[in-house]
Amino acid sequence: MNTSSTPKPIVIITPTTESEVQAAVLCSKKIGVQIKIRSGGHDYEGISYISSDPDFIVLDMFNFRSIDVNIEDETAVVGAGAQLGEFYYRIYEKSKVHGFPAGVCPTVGIGGHLSGGGYGTMLRKYGLSVDQVIDARIVDVNGRVLDRKSMGDDLFWAIRGGGGASFGVILSYTVKLVRVPEVNTIFRIMKTVAENASELVYKWQSVMSTIDDDLFIRVLLQPVTVNRQRVGRASFIAHYLGDSDSLVTLMTKNFPELGLRKEDCVEGSWIDAVLYWANFDNTTAPEVLLDRQSDSNFGKRKSDYVQTPISVSGIRSIFSKLVELGRLGFVFNPYGGKMNEIAADATPMPHRAGNLFKIQYSIGWSVADPEIERDYLNQTRVMHDFMTPFVSKNPRGAFLNYRDLDIGVMTGNNYNQGKVYGEMYFMENFDRLVKIKTAVDPDNFFRNEQSIPTLPGKSSGKSRKMMK
Repeated sequence: MNTSSTPKPIVIITPTTESEVQAAVLCSKKIGVQIKIRSGGHDYEGISYISSDPDFIVLDMFNFRSIDVNIEDETAVVGAGAQLGEFYYRIYEKSKVHGFPAGVCPTVGIGGHLSGGGYGTMLRKYGLSVDQVIDARIVDVNGRVLDRKSMGDDLFWAIRGGGGASFGVILSYTVKLVRVPEVNTIFRIMKTVAENASELVYKWQSVMSTIDDDLFIRVLLQPVTVNRQRVGRASFIAHYLGDSDSLVTLMTKNFPELGLRKEDCVEGSWIDAVLYWANFDNTTAPEVLLDRQSDSNFGKRKSDYVQTPISVSGIRSIFSKLVELGRLGFVFNPYGGKMNEIAADATPMPHRAGNLFKIQYSIGWSVADPEIERDYLNQTRVMHDFMTPFVSKNPRGAFLNYRDLDIGVMTGNNYNQGKVYGEMYFMENFDRLVKIKTAVDPDNFFRNEQSIPTLPGKSSGKSRKMMK
């Protein structure tokens, strides 16, 4: 959020070369000023460009947005400051049968998205974005430029889902592209509570974890006005890696209650599906993905994981609560498929097998009004409390890329504070991240309000001497 009272950096540095990034790190370290690293896009809590420290600088990586797509070996090198839309377009330019499993919003920055464990509509087929990362370039606390080989297995593991900004400055990622069919199918079916939305969401929970990996159906739950009355509505939005005939056959067999018909389906290429999911109409040219401007509205996100199906009565109560609150909406993202096959400790992002779906709490507003802000933030917190019986426990899970400062903030380098949100984001992987952080950045130079802490008592002048 950017208002007149938002803390401002001393300076914003916009490097164009690796040596300028190195200089920025070494200089900031020497004078003892906090550095906030911003890649190319969204940041739900703004911690890449504001700070609780009075003196800080912003290192904005938006110039690092070169994208080199190599179709022959099915890889790409993508700068941390590139955005997803630009990346998708550069793939589309070279191939109609390749894609990349990442987010649906084209103005999200690659650096933050990949380092936090990004995902998209091919999650069930190909897993997370970080599952496709095969190399990276990073500037560490000593100003060295490291690749996968020189940084070592631990640091390479940490920056694939543990948040890059705790460990250094991500310069670029090398990723594997994935195969996509020439024909993809999308649909959107909307049902109100009066049209059995609660029963359909209940069935969706049991169907999606085991259905064909080529299918992803997101569900939006929100309060809407119908005939001047506020009611709950569920929107089922799909991306299927295949044609509409096989999709209708699949749905008729596994989820007939939704009543999918061929006329509900729209066929197109993978890039057409990308545009649809980014809310562009079907007359929009793919070049729109090169537009880096995003709507700078206000908003708040929270997250949860669901591991046991919510009953029909539970879903009805959720709809009632959403209608009562008035503005907040839910996004349910299905798991299963590939996510069941990858170990929880393969990357720092641990929320894999055992989760039926992930919830995003979503609210937005366009006017900088403190009263509206208070009301809307309160809605998210009230709903988060309300959902406690339905979601994961001990610890309750959260998703790093839906950054949420409500679940804990670290001041300075406080391990106990860091553990609170750290275990929600990373579960048992948190301890390994702390050990890696302590080894590569013992004085906690790279830090933010929700960074990885170092082990207690390990930050000292002695460790600085050892690094020289």
